[in-house]
Amino acid sequence: QVQLVESGGGLVQAGGSLRLSCVASGNIFRINAMGWYRQAPGKQRELVATITNGGSTNYADSVKGRFTISRDNAKNTVYLQMNSLKPEDTAVYYCNAGVVTTTYYVINYWGKGTLVTVSS
Repeated sequence: QVQLVESGGGLVQAGGSLRLSCVASGNIFRINAMGWYRQAPGKQRELVATITNGGSTNYADSVKGRFTISRDNAKNTVYLQMNSLKPEDTAVYYCNAGVVTTTYYVINYWGKGTLVTVSS
């Protein structure tokens, strides 16, 4: 089994910053791509940013220039630095990871989410 645990969410004023972290643990041989997704009330879950094992990144247009995704492969951790936050960034943020397990299965895992609330 593999677990993803997010942290770092909270309440922040518009224009502020937050840093989310997600640690993967369990029967991990290797982690391929990792990413952050978000789901606002009444909306579908959407991609925020992804990062490959080699460090290539991809961002949603709505967060480009404001959010930065990074990862520490030695710690099986992915981060999301969020700057210049806007009320429309309010959502539950979910961590995602493509994990190669110690038994060589490739499985897509999700964390339980962390709430980010941006007040105007």
